[in-house]
Order: sequence, then C-alpha cells, then structure tokens
Amino acid sequence: MASEDYTDKDAHEDIKVLHGMGYAQELSRSMSKFSNFAISFSIICILSGGINSFAQAIGSVGGAGAGIGWIVGCLISGMFALAMAQIASAFPTAGGLYHWGSILGGRFIGWLTAWMNLLGLITVLGAINIGTAFFFAGTFGSMFGFTGTAGEVVGFVAVITVAQALFNHLGIKVTAMLTDISGYIIFAATAALVLACLFYAPAIDISRLWTFTNYSGEAGGNVFPQTDNMGYLFLLCLLLPVYTITGYDASAHTSEETVKAAHSVPRSIISAVVWSSLIGWIMVCAITLAIPDMAVAASQGWSMFFLTLDAIMPAGLKNVLYFAILISQLLCGLATVTSASRMLFAFSRDGGIPGASTALAKVSPKYRTPVNAIWTAAVLEILYVFAAQFVSVGGTNLYTIVVNSTLVFLFLSFAIPLTCGMLAYGTDKWKTPGPWAMPAGLYKLISALSIVGMLIIFYIAIQPPNDKVLWIVLGFIALALVIWFAFENRRFAGPPIGAEVEKRRASIAAAEAAVGQRS
Repeated sequence: MASEDYTDKDAHEDIKVLHGMGYAQELSRSMSKFSNFAISFSIICILSGGINSFAQAIGSVGGAGAGIGWIVGCLISGMFALAMAQIASAFPTAGGLYHWGSILGGRFIGWLTAWMNLLGLITVLGAINIGTAFFFAGTFGSMFGFTGTAGEVVGFVAVITVAQALFNHLGIKVTAMLTDISGYIIFAATAALVLACLFYAPAIDISRLWTFTNYSGEAGGNVFPQTDNMGYLFLLCLLLPVYTITGYDASAHTSEETVKAAHSVPRSIISAVVWSSLIGWIMVCAITLAIPDMAVAASQGWSMFFLTLDAIMPAGLKNVLYFAILISQLLCGLATVTSASRMLFAFSRDGGIPGASTALAKVSPKYRTPVNAIWTAAVLEILYVFAAQFVSVGGTNLYTIVVNSTLVFLFLSFAIPLTCGMLAYGTDKWKTPGPWAMPAGLYKLISALSIVGMLIIFYIAIQPPNDKVLWIVLGFIALALVIWFAFENRRFAGPPIGAEVEKRRASIAAAEAAVGQRS
C-alpha cells in the first residue's frame, strides 16, 4: 500500500523494523495516524468512565473532586503515557507491554506483564460492557422491558460482545472506520452535553469547582465509607480520572497495523490522553455546575448524573444525548476487543498460552486479523460477565471485587515494563531510542514519576469498600510465581532476541506468504 503520505519506502521501513524484532508482517498495516489515535481515544471514552463513575468525584470531596481531582488524576495518567510513548517508538509491536517487559526486563517480567495485561483487558472489557448494559437499563431500558437484572445484563453483554468481535473479525479497516466515527461522536456529544448542562443549569456557581465538602458515608450515597480525613477522601476522588484515562496502550497494541508506527504510535498515545483529559475536565466541570443542589445530588450516590439531567433538561434533548453516549460506549467496547485480541495474539505467537498458542497466533489470510484471538477474548469476557453477575464472595458481588482489581492489574502491567525501561535505557538492552524520544534525563524523571503514580493508584484502589483487591492481587502474584517456577520457566522462551531473530527469517517469509504480504 502506498499513498502520498505513506510511500513504498515508508512501508518497507515499517516492515524492516518489525523483521528486526523477529516478527512477520501478517496483520494488515492500514491504520492511519488518526485511526491509531482514535482507537485509544475511543477506549478511554470519557462518555463511559467519566459518566458511569462520576459519583466518585462528588461522593468524596464534592465539587473539588471534579474541578481539582480530575486534573491531578490526569497528570498521573499523563506520566504513564509519556513514558509509554518513549518505549513504543523504539519497539512498535502488537502486545507492546509484554514485548517491552521481556526485552527490557527478562522472560519472567514479560510473562508476568502479559498475564496482568490480559487479565486487565478482559475484565475491563467486561466492566465497559456491563456499564453499557446498566446505562441502557437506566435510559432506554423501560421501552424494551429491560430492567438490568443479572440475566438480562449477561444476555445484553453477550449480544453486544458478539457484534464487537464480528466487526473486529472483518478487518482492521472496518474497526478503524468505526473507531474513527467514535472519536467524532465523543467530541460532538461531549460538546453538546457541556453546552446543555451550562444552558439549563439553574445557576452557575464556579466556586463549586474548588470547594471541598465531606460527602463520605450517607451524605454521599455511600459511594465511600464515612471518614473525617479530607486528604484521604481527595485521594479516593482520583479513582474517577485514573479509571477513565486508561486504555491508551491500545495504540501500542495496534502498532503492527499502523503506518509509520515508530512515529505515529507515541504521538497517538500522548494525544489521546491530552485530549481526553482536557475535554473530560470540561465535561465533569459542566456536569458539576449543572447540579441544582450539591447536597441532594451527593446523597443520590451513583444515580446523581442521571437524576441531575432528569431535573434540568427537556426529555427530548436528554434522550438524544443518551443515545450518543450509548453509541460511544458500544464502540468503546469494540475498541477494547481490538486491544485485548492483539495482546492475546502477540503473547501466543511467542508460545505464551500453553496448548493454545498455535491456534491463537493464526491470522486470517482473507481479513488479515487474528480471528481466533478475537473470538477467544470475546468468549472469555462473556464467561467473566456471567460469573460477575451470579457469583459472590463473602457477600460481595464478584463484579464489584474484580472491577477494582482491574485498575491495579492494568496499571501494574504499565508500570512493570516502564520501570524496566527506565533502568535499561542506555544499556545493552536498550542502546538506541526510537524516532520519538525525550532527553534521557527527562525520560527517566517521567518514568520515576509514573512509578510514584502507581504507588498512589495501588493505595487508593485497595481502600474500603475495595479492600479485597489487595488479597486478589497478592493471590494472583503468588499463583503466578508458583506456575512460573514449576512450569513456565522451563517452557516459555519469550520473544526472539539476538541470534534468535536471525533464525526466524525463513518462518517470517513463510508466514507473510501465507497471508499474501509482499515484503
């Protein structure tokens, strides 16, 4: 494929970089720079996490949770994005995090990163689609007799997940087209929501955005337990932006399908975080300013966003906004299927899934997508959603436990390779930076700040009512250690490094010939 912006020389350079890391160009390299940005922007989807988790801002420290907390949380995510961009430019492969961990830290680091990232991606896909099901129940569900029972949620999620997987199956061009559309919908719907909130707000009290009020316990609808520690509550309000501004690793996962990946991917990661942070801040501030009575809204807990719009907006306008938000959430799930399947594909082609790697690493010659990995990710998510709705542990719904663990697993899968990158930069493991690179000192400072951010995220993610998260994470790490030393240490070779890359020349040529790729 060649165009004015993407020449044969560019295509040859992309393939050369991929061959240099020991991999074949099996996937279709047809994503533009904008599409690579749009897939991360769609997964971040401020109209999903920013709305479904909005109560965490107000139900902690009041309006300051939106006006100030959002900024602080986005700065934490921004440190991760900058550090990730530096590595993504140097090693632009599908399943980037796993590959980075392996090259920069070693086989075990890569293997552990892969399982954490896969677990995080499958469960976050479930969380996104469950959130979409509940959003549908609270907006249009009554028209269809959909009330959001456990069985209805499982059925709804199964249907939309199959549709999301089908679109992914049909090729990256289809997926990219839909996520491009999603990007425009998010921009337009957020702008309409902001303007409507400000126009119909009973009064505008800008001081709300920096006013701290203790809404823990009953006063905040029990979003967080009662406490008098405002500093602690402020840390908890960061869960809203940190949970929302994640998923930008999707740009790295689709590196092998993106033109000029070493240049495009790092810029897309940063752009997706910057735009989502800025537009998201404007959105949560507008919603906060539109609330008729802060104390009443806080006491409504998780329902405060919907009840606020019910109180101030005409039904017709509200339903149009709800429809746009629903479409954005559906496409957010679609983009997450893309990210999860590429991670599963990349890990499998290096033998990471015992007994199933060969099948999961296959690429369809017709669609140039890892179809088995796509459908496996979809099935795993549906099974998780079924368990999440019908299984409880110690009286707590499994979904509530796992969705908070997801945040830790995702950010740990970011932090581990970023820490390895900081330590390996300039050594034999990473001698040459990619074409997008910060100065060494600045890069290491940003990486160190992202590690501090990880400590903050870990602390707030395991606080009540999410205190079971700590034991889940520790249990998973303990199980991983047992499996590694008992089995995987002897079996798993990891990605090709050094002489192993040269040995793969014949298999690379065969793999590319099988899907019709011309090198």
